[in-house]
Amino acid sequence: MSTALSIERMSELYGHWTTLWRGDFSRADEILDPGFVVHQARPDGSDSEAVTGPARLLPEIEQTMAVFADIALSVDLGPIVQGDLIAARWTLRARYSGGLEHATAPVGTPVAFSGHDILRVSGGRFVEYWTCTDVLAGLTQLGAVSGPNGPARP
Repeated sequence: MSTALSIERMSELYGHWTTLWRGDFSRADEILDPGFVVHQARPDGSDSEAVTGPARLLPEIEQTMAVFADIALSVDLGPIVQGDLIAARWTLRARYSGGLEHATAPVGTPVAFSGHDILRVSGGRFVEYWTCTDVLAGLTQLGAVSGPNGPARP
């Protein structure tokens, strides 16, 4: 007897995942394993795997929501399900609400950037997350980087 989840159930889980990123944490404990691990290149060089479970992910989502308003998250490709993995490409569109260090863009500036998710599911919950987000695109739009990829700071 197979314990693999159906493609429909895996897609439903990804739908709940995108709901998290829209600020609804009501199903976080239901879909995130207590040992949930994030594999991510961190701009500050910190270890993305040092904290696990919902305690690792939810503060990051809250930080995103603190600097952006009117967040719209679209799934551009996927979710693609293969075995215990789900992959998708997404685009986040929002308005800058202030508070990002080094940003020179005025509050209300529209921002859009994309990324990819790969999530591994076990026991009906997400247990691992690999992400690649075009942070540079977002920072450039906010004037928070200088040089060839963004505006020069005075």
